[in-house]
Amino acid sequence: MKIGFIGLGNVGGKLAGSLLRNGFDLTVRDLDRNVAQPFLDKGANWGDSPQKIAQAVDLIITCLPSPAASAQVLEADNGIIGGLTAGKIWMEMSTTDESEVCRLGKKIESKGAMPIDAPVSGGCHRAATGNIAIFVGGERSAVERAMPVLTAMGRRILHTGTLGSASILKVITNYLATANLWTLCEALVTAKVAGMDLNTTYEAIRISSGNSFVHETESQVILNGSRDINFTMDLVIKDVSLFKAVADRGKVPLEIAPILIDIFKDGQKRYGAREWSPNIIKRLEEACNVDVLAPGFPSEIIDDEPEVPGYEIKRGG
Repeated sequence: MKIGFIGLGNVGGKLAGSLLRNGFDLTVRDLDRNVAQPFLDKGANWGDSPQKIAQAVDLIITCLPSPAASAQVLEADNGIIGGLTAGKIWMEMSTTDESEVCRLGKKIESKGAMPIDAPVSGGCHRAATGNIAIFVGGERSAVERAMPVLTAMGRRILHTGTLGSASILKVITNYLATANLWTLCEALVTAKVAGMDLNTTYEAIRISSGNSFVHETESQVILNGSRDINFTMDLVIKDVSLFKAVADRGKVPLEIAPILIDIFKDGQKRYGAREWSPNIIKRLEEACNVDVLAPGFPSEIIDDEPEVPGYEIKRGG
C-alpha cells in the first residue's frame, strides 16, 4: 500500500517516521521542505502538491494544526479532493472538529473514496515509538483496509464508530488532560508554598489516588524546569475550544472548560502562543514568588517501552 502524509509537525513527523521505519512506500509533504528532508534522506518521496500525492497513493493522511488548515489542503485547487478516485482512503489524524471532518467526509465520498478520522492520544514521546493510542472513526470496511497502517503507527487502535466519533473522543480526552494539568499546577505550587519537598510530593501523588498519565509525564518536565512536552498553549486553547463546541451543540452547561480557556488565553498573552503548555504553571509561580523545581527529573519524556505491533482494542460492555 502506498501512503501519502501531509503535515510533519510535532506529532505528524513522528507518525510518518513510524511508517517509514516499518517499510511503507511513503510520500510526504510539509509547508517547510526542510522539515521533510530527513524523511527524503531515508527514502521517502516528495509530493509536489496534495493533489498529486492523492493521485499517486492508496491512502493519504493529513496531520495539521487546525481544521482550517485541513480544509485548505483538501479543498484548494491543487488539493487532495481533486486527486482522489474510487477506493482511495483519506485519513484525518489532526485534532479537529467533528462537524468539519464530516463535512469534508461527504466530499471525499462523492469521489468514491473513503474518509476516516484517526486522531492519536498519549503524547509525542509515544508517537515517536509507534506506541501511541489511535481512535478511528469511519466505515468498518475502510478501517479494516487501513488497519496495517494504523497498527504500524500506534499500539492500541480503537474503532470508535462512525466518521467524526474519533474526533469527539479526542477532544474529550484532551480536555480531561488539560484539566488535570491545571490542577497539578495548583497542587505543586501549593505543596511548594506549604514547605513540602517536591520530590516527595511527586512520589506521593504517583502512588496515590491522585496519580494520572499527565502527572507521570508533565509533572516531571515541570519539576525539571524545561516544561517541554512538545505541546503548546495555542493548541490547548484550540482543543478545549473544540471540546466546548461539541458540548455547546448538545446544550451542555459546562463550568470548568470556559475557565480553562480563560486561563490558557491569559498564559498565551503572557508567554506566547508557542510556549510549552506546562509553563502555564508560571502564572502561579509568579503570583506566589516561588520556583517549582526539583532535582532528578528529565528535561523531556522518552518512551522506553519496546516497539511492538499494534492491535485493535475491543469495546467492552
